[in-house]
Amino acid sequence: MNKPVKFDPKQKVAPALDTPTDLSQEGVDKISAAMNVILADSFALYLKTKNFHWHVSGPHFRDYHLLLDEQSAAILATTDEIAERVRKIGGATLRSIGHISKLQTIDDNDEPFVPARDMLRELMNDNKAVVKTMREAHEIADKYNDSATASLLENFIDEAEKRTWFLFEASRDAGDNAR
Repeated sequence: MNKPVKFDPKQKVAPALDTPTDLSQEGVDKISAAMNVILADSFALYLKTKNFHWHVSGPHFRDYHLLLDEQSAAILATTDEIAERVRKIGGATLRSIGHISKLQTIDDNDEPFVPARDMLRELMNDNKAVVKTMREAHEIADKYNDSATASLLENFIDEAEKRTWFLFEASRDAGDNAR
């Protein structure tokens, strides 16, 4: 049994976190890294979705405003589960907004005005990108026999695909079947 390690504030470095797991250290490191990118993207996508929720305008304002509020809440709800999964396997997770900005692959949108259809299309593409990242993390989890992480990702992939579908349908023009 490991002796507890005390934090020495003079060193300004916390001791390594020790969480019992049967996964290899290599597996923990690679799964944690992949999940932390998903976590950073989830926070970035949450804030972008809220940004668009706050700033959407036009003839479908109410529908889009409610859709984006619902989607942002669903995205935010995933963050705790993702971070806790990383901790359960013995990894470390995000610690700050700065850490998020270093890992996120989702681009921010700070434009003063974005047309509603463009907002929906941008979020649709961002959700598709998150699904791709989740599938890649699923492959890593499978490689290291981490079925719990893979299972969690399967549910989140389904949720992100549903958001993508809703955004696609809401952003189509009448009679438009373009992707």
